[in-house]
Amino acid sequence: MTREDVARATGINEATLYRVEKARARPQKRTLIALLDLYAANETQRADLLAVQNGSNDQGWLRPYHSELPEEYTAYIGFESEARTIRNYESLFIPGLAQTESYARAVVRGVLPTASRKEVEQRVQARVERQALLTKEDPLQLWAIVDEAAVRRLVGGREVMRTQTRHLLQLAEEPNITIQVIPFEKGAHAGMTGNFVHMDFPDPADPELVYVDTPAGDLFLESEAEMRRYKSMFEHLQAVALGPNDSAGLLARVAEARD
Repeated sequence: MTREDVARATGINEATLYRVEKARARPQKRTLIALLDLYAANETQRADLLAVQNGSNDQGWLRPYHSELPEEYTAYIGFESEARTIRNYESLFIPGLAQTESYARAVVRGVLPTASRKEVEQRVQARVERQALLTKEDPLQLWAIVDEAAVRRLVGGREVMRTQTRHLLQLAEEPNITIQVIPFEKGAHAGMTGNFVHMDFPDPADPELVYVDTPAGDLFLESEAEMRRYKSMFEHLQAVALGPNDSAGLLARVAEARD
């Protein structure tokens, strides 16, 4: 079967199939089951491949606790670790790659009120350790746009937010990081429908990817139409946001007001 045949028969996106075939990403369980059904795998093959899939989460620093993180989150981390450039818009949160540990802990506790202490710490550790991508030898290029609401909201209290705001100012000085803020005075804008992450990869054959975290579940979008839509949205947000220097000025004023 061609990749197009498989996509038509299973509904799996062709870009996802490409990544699986080229060992760029492991298939999620539902994807693997759809392929096993299509290829009429026997019971032994199904059992063997599902066992491999269940044990294939080894992702370096995730190893000690990867099996206890949600599958979609580990998939996102895998894509993020391979990305060349990430363009992240956030309406209510500081971007994960720019969060301090204390802010990340307060966010996880607030968003997941039923999570155990262990689950909270696992998520915080994963979030903080992801940030090594920004300081490695060939660092990830990060362009983050946040609504002023994310900066003003007192997540964890005044001290946590003062430290977090100053951390953003420090990050903004790095050559591989750009931070813009959309001030309240700009009114309605294209990002008010929610956050998203757009990634591209060093290999030009690797399709671009958009990740959207929704209450109904995590979405990985890969079609050309979706890429055009989110690229256009990010360009509109860049235009409506304050420039990097003015954004730094706003952040500095917010930090000073909390001293």
